Amino acid sequence: MLQDLLSVYKPRLTGHTVLRAQRNFGRAVAIQSGNIVANTFSVGGGVSARVYDGGFWGIASDTTYDASAIEKALSDATRNAGLLRARLGEKSPPLPVAPSGKFATRSNENDAEQRAVMEFTRELDAYILKKYPNLAARVVSLQSNAVEKVTVSSDGADLYSILPRSVAYFSLCATAPDGMVVEYTDFEAKTGFIPECYPAPEALFPKIDEIYETLMKKCEGVFPEAGLRDVIIDSNLGGMLAHEAIGHPTEADLVRAGSIAGSNLGKAVASELISITDFANTAYGKTLPQNVLVDDEGTPARDVKIIQNGVLREFMHSRDTARHFNVEPTGNARAESFAAEPIVRMRNTAILPGKDKIEDMIASVDDGYFLAQTGNGSADLTSEFMFGVTMGYEIKKGKLGRAIRDTTVSGVAFDMLKTVTMVSDELTWHGGGTCGKFGQSMPVGMGGPSIKCKITMGGR
Repeated sequence: MLQDLLSVYKPRLTGHTVLRAQRNFGRAVAIQSGNIVANTFSVGGGVSARVYDGGFWGIASDTTYDASAIEKALSDATRNAGLLRARLGEKSPPLPVAPSGKFATRSNENDAEQRAVMEFTRELDAYILKKYPNLAARVVSLQSNAVEKVTVSSDGADLYSILPRSVAYFSLCATAPDGMVVEYTDFEAKTGFIPECYPAPEALFPKIDEIYETLMKKCEGVFPEAGLRDVIIDSNLGGMLAHEAIGHPTEADLVRAGSIAGSNLGKAVASELISITDFANTAYGKTLPQNVLVDDEGTPARDVKIIQNGVLREFMHSRDTARHFNVEPTGNARAESFAAEPIVRMRNTAILPGKDKIEDMIASVDDGYFLAQTGNGSADLTSEFMFGVTMGYEIKKGKLGRAIRDTTVSGVAFDMLKTVTMVSDELTWHGGGTCGKFGQSMPVGMGGPSIKCKITMGGR
């Protein structure tokens, strides 16, 4: 556990200054068809200081976390900011003030030993081999990671935070009747270290069985018809869409870079049934996968209501972008490591639930598809997207039909969301995602309900 060596420096912090100690650690074991292909454990951390002086940031860090390293980082960051201001000229307005306080998140820190994780993973693999010997290939991976921080700022922020996450991945392959090798991958993610999330391998057996049953349906599946189709998008794909195609274009640094969101603030960009929020830490009474109380600039985190009833209402901000747009910062500045510069990042982004029942939504489709699972996806600053669909079903005359094989969907999110006619009444969160904006890989949460819309299917 990181000790708080930073609070004693709070009286010395002036202007806008942040001290942050951070430790990142993770472990992973992966077994492919009985062979260990990954067995890693990593831990790293240190302390950084970030000082704002007249429009310029001075940053310094050290891999050692003690009084000497803190003093040096603070001194170097102050000097660096002053040198930049003196050399580069014009003085900019001060950053917006975000009065803060004392915050903490806690977790059971009973992490597993690497050998125990390996044995656990072997038992999962042995279960698959024994119960499903007909598989062409199998991959089992068990991972855990955690980010631990101590943060203090000149605005009064005083934070201790630890966010652990464990993820079990399974990828199963089988030979379909037509001779094609079909693959299906899914995962289960939980907040916490492996022992508290998965007390025994048996806890994951039902998930393995579910993945195998889905794979068998996919082996009997057909390729979808290409073109603009009526679809119901499950929360997994909907969450990815909210993150990639709506979330990134509404991060204020990317708005400044020219994203389509910049010219659409205050305008209708979706059906009035669609609302999208980037939640800071809780929603509907539940703590979310990324429980961000204070961001890495010392700003208290608040929810950002990106779209409300179809209208684009606000962007996600750091203090820099908030000053540029003359608004309040939202607490979205996050950094991958102690030495990385905080940039505008999502936390837990989701489409909000509506009032429709999923069975009524399926019954309303005469000829279309239910899109259940995505493997990957990307979008650009115009909100144009393309996602892989790894599992789905035909809908014929209001009933689910055959499974479909791998395909893609594409479109422009600000156009596609205007076609939404139904939104289900449940909200499902997916906490296993990772976002790699600007090379900083960070865990994120995403989720949503199921939505009925029109989308372009890629076919075979």
